[in-house]
Amino acid sequence: MKNNKVLIVDDNALNRRVFKNIIGQVYHCDVAENGKEALDKLKKEAFDIVILDIQMPLLDGIHTLRIIKEEQITPAPIIAVSAFANENDRDYFLSAGFDDFVSKPIKPKQLLETLQKHILMYKSPGMVANGERDIRSNPEILNPKVLLQLLKYNTIENIRMVYFDFINETERLLSEIEYQLKYSEYEGIGEKLHIIKGNSGTIGALEIFYFTQSFERNIKSGNFDNTVKDYIYLKGLFERFKIHCKSSEYLNP
Repeated sequence: MKNNKVLIVDDNALNRRVFKNIIGQVYHCDVAENGKEALDKLKKEAFDIVILDIQMPLLDGIHTLRIIKEEQITPAPIIAVSAFANENDRDYFLSAGFDDFVSKPIKPKQLLETLQKHILMYKSPGMVANGERDIRSNPEILNPKVLLQLLKYNTIENIRMVYFDFINETERLLSEIEYQLKYSEYEGIGEKLHIIKGNSGTIGALEIFYFTQSFERNIKSGNFDNTVKDYIYLKGLFERFKIHCKSSEYLNP
């Protein structure tokens, strides 16, 4: 894992030291004291993931993220960190464009699991040469690395339950999306896609994750031209995922 590199962005010296002590055991890491310094580093070298504090002088985390997205500075996952928020604020940070959220005070196990999950997804098949995600290049139906990582901390029975819960919830959400399509309630569709995206990313259902990420982006930007086609395609990906789960040696006794 030491070939992966993390950029830690935090204006507090003690926080940077804590992050480095935790992350440095597993990954190479570099630090930046504010958003402007982070942008300079990201323009000069490649990182596999960015930890971005929200409350910072000169340039805070939200505005730093906005510049990264607008200028397409890096395709690497960006994790929001804040002492002035809790898990209930996760949806806000995800809707702002962050890939995940970790609250302070930091819990080492949670932090490392979050980094591992997003680095695995970022470096999995489905990438083009310049590192950008390409949902057309057939990413894996189910990333076995994510599955094996989950098995480190859970029994196989619990993991099976997680995957079958995902299937049941996704079936319900897709049914609700179909209803909303019927009555052109497009804004509500984005909320359902956001849930599917987050859940599929957590369990390593990469085909669904990458396509839903693109589908949700179109909905949020008001682009409804291909919404019906996108829904049909997503439903097909989901059916393929269910078939794959039935044949998985890990998910079936």
